[in-house]
Amino acid sequence: MSESKSKLFNEEGDLVVPKAVVGRLSLYLREVQQLIRDGKETTNSTELGKLLRVTDAQVRKDLAYFGQFGHPGVGYRCQELVAAIKNIMGTNNTWNVALIGIGNLGRALLRYKGFHDQGFQIVSAFDVDEKVIGTQVEGVEVYDIQDLSEIVVEQGIRLVAISVPSHAAQTVVDQVVQAGIEGILNFAPVTISVPSKVRVIGVDLAMELEQLAFTVVNRDSKS
Repeated sequence: MSESKSKLFNEEGDLVVPKAVVGRLSLYLREVQQLIRDGKETTNSTELGKLLRVTDAQVRKDLAYFGQFGHPGVGYRCQELVAAIKNIMGTNNTWNVALIGIGNLGRALLRYKGFHDQGFQIVSAFDVDEKVIGTQVEGVEVYDIQDLSEIVVEQGIRLVAISVPSHAAQTVVDQVVQAGIEGILNFAPVTISVPSKVRVIGVDLAMELEQLAFTVVNRDSKS
């Protein structure tokens, strides 16, 4: 780990940068990438703040966790800022990812092209259904889940996305951990248990809609 990145973690290996800041870092990346597509070469904290609906001071504070990126009289050079954020996020190189569970959601994830654009490539898929094992879905080979450990090593996979039924999630996670996976994106709407060395992010789409409904209801009650 580089010296700059080591400052982001405490002695126990926990991230010391607030989670909200890391979340906004991804948003800054998306907005600057769009500015580049629009033909812009530079931006500044005021413009980024307006795009994300935060203050320019918040933008500068967020980025200051990771170093100094601006230029006096210029602001941020877009290409430089994109490269710096990708380096911080670890997406300056492509990550090989495995998908476990080839149901409707799994197939939708395989069709999504945005992963590749941001440095992630789903290189293999796994299931227990003999009807799909040995086939290709959206150009990705589907393997038996029992072959996970072997394929993970062969393809240099460190991250997996799990889109399996809730009742099967923990069993699958146990297999994933045993295979040496370091990060799990969990789409199963259930809390899973993993060792401290494994990182998990849960994506519960129904919960996100609940949160959205809450904000809408409470906005209407104040109008």
